[in-house]
Amino acid sequence: MSAVPAQSLPAPLRGAPAAAPTRRLRLVPDAVRRRKPRIAYAIIALGAILLVAAAQLVLSVAMTQGAYELDSLRVQQTKLERDRQIVGEELDALQSPQNLARNAEELGMVPNTSPVYLRLSDGAVLGQPQAAGHAASSGPLVPNSLITDVPLVNQPATGENATGASGAEAPAGADAQIVPPGALPTPDTH
Repeated sequence: MSAVPAQSLPAPLRGAPAAAPTRRLRLVPDAVRRRKPRIAYAIIALGAILLVAAAQLVLSVAMTQGAYELDSLRVQQTKLERDRQIVGEELDALQSPQNLARNAEELGMVPNTSPVYLRLSDGAVLGQPQAAGHAASSGPLVPNSLITDVPLVNQPATGENATGASGAEAPAGADAQIVPPGALPTPDTH
């Protein structure tokens, strides 16, 4: 590489007088001469950044609030599903054949010891019809533990009078735990 700059002016010809460079001067209008201040662009850019940051903050808070509401609704849905299952189990216990037989006996019905069948094809009666007698209470051979605490049809529930209102109120300091039939009681934790 040479030390001579690459863009040097050509050497003047020998013997010819050197021509003086001519300058071209022109007038520039005042409006073009003044440059727009750069601070206005900085303020606009800073304002846009602050606007984007504020919008992001608002959206973040809204998303977080929505997440909390969604979690609350899921917990509520879980509780309602558990309540539905408990009520369904109670209904199944009340519809059980053993509970229906207990209620029928309490209402004065007696089991038929000699059933009679009617054949529909020819209308023949199969079996010997007999009047039902008042036999001793025929309790179930295998008791159903889910319906032992369920009151019978014409008996008021424990703690209720005949009108259905609760007769004995629980003391204010007592932590009486209500356990639906078929459910396990929850342990007391401290």
